[in-house]
Parts: sequence; structure tokens; C-alpha cells
Amino acid sequence: MGKSAIGCLIVAVLVVLGLLLIGFWVAGQFNGLVASQEAVEQQWAQVETVYQRRADLIPNLVATVKGASEFEQETLDQVVEARSRVGQMSVEAGADIINDPEAFAQFQQAQDALSSALQRLLVVVERYPELKSVAAYQDLMVQLEGTENRISVERNRYNQAARDFNIRAKRIPTRWLISWLGWDFPEKAYFASQPGAETAPAVEF
Repeated sequence: MGKSAIGCLIVAVLVVLGLLLIGFWVAGQFNGLVASQEAVEQQWAQVETVYQRRADLIPNLVATVKGASEFEQETLDQVVEARSRVGQMSVEAGADIINDPEAFAQFQQAQDALSSALQRLLVVVERYPELKSVAAYQDLMVQLEGTENRISVERNRYNQAARDFNIRAKRIPTRWLISWLGWDFPEKAYFASQPGAETAPAVEF
């Protein structure tokens, strides 16, 4: 084998090795994005779970409060309506909500409206000391307080996971790979901060 043939063989081997290294690197970028996206989706599932837990508590809370004589029906109606809207939004948004900022914002607005309705309900309950002493009501308040705290925690964790993913996807050269190779890794939506959002709503009885 002549020197030129050996030289060509070496070049060919180097080219193949280079292509393999590039392939492994690209695969590593893709797999990293997949893992990061899975982390976001897993954390979103946790958010949905705690929100559903709160929604499940509301019918019992409303039924218990209804037992109080002359309790303001309008306040109860607002809670029931807000809960219904949350359920409707969850169905409309579907599983792709974290990839749709507009739908995500509407979902948050519905959840925030339910939080406000619950807070109004708790303020009104202050006028009914006999209701506050009912064991069933006290138990529901303990569960609601724990759920509100969990919502705050899981929302923060979701935001962190979404932020980590978005930063990774926007960094060069990962951003170029997503664009050039047509990878389906859309930016993830965040929960927007609301005044006082750094602490869970106070639930007292």
C-alpha cells in the first residue's frame, strides 16, 4: 500500500471518527433536552395533582358551610362558579398547556380567581363563630391550608424546572440545533408572580 493510500485511509478514519464524535455530541444535546422536558412535564403533573386536590375539597367545604343558618349564598355561588371554571379550563387546555403561553395564562387566571373566591369565603365565615367550631369545618380548613401550601411549593418547583429547560434550549449551540434540525422543544410557560404570591394564602379558623 502506497503512502498516498495510507494517507487517504488515515484521513478517512479521522473523518469517520469526527463524524461519530459530532453524532454523539448532537445525540447528547437531544437527550439532555428530552430529560429536561420530562422534568418539566413531571413537575407540571405535580401542580395539576395539588390543584385537583383543592378542587376536590371544595364540594365538602361548600356543603359544610351551607349548614350554617343564613350564610350568604352569593359567596358560595362565587366559589362554586370559580371551581367550575377551573374544571372547564383544565379540559380546554389539555396536556399541551405548558407549551401554550396564552392557554397557560388563562389557566392561571382561573386558578387565581378560585383562590380569591375561597379567600372571600373564609372572610365571611369569620362572622359565623358557630360554624368555625364545627369539627368537619376545622378538618377541612386544615386540609385546605396544607393544600394551599403545597400549591405554592409545586408552582415554584415547576417554574424552576421550566426555567432550567428554557435556558438550556436557548443556549448556543443548542438553540441552533433545535432550529436547524427541527427538534420539537417549544418554550415552556411560567406561572406569573402575583402580589403576595411568595407565600400561600392564610387559612385561619
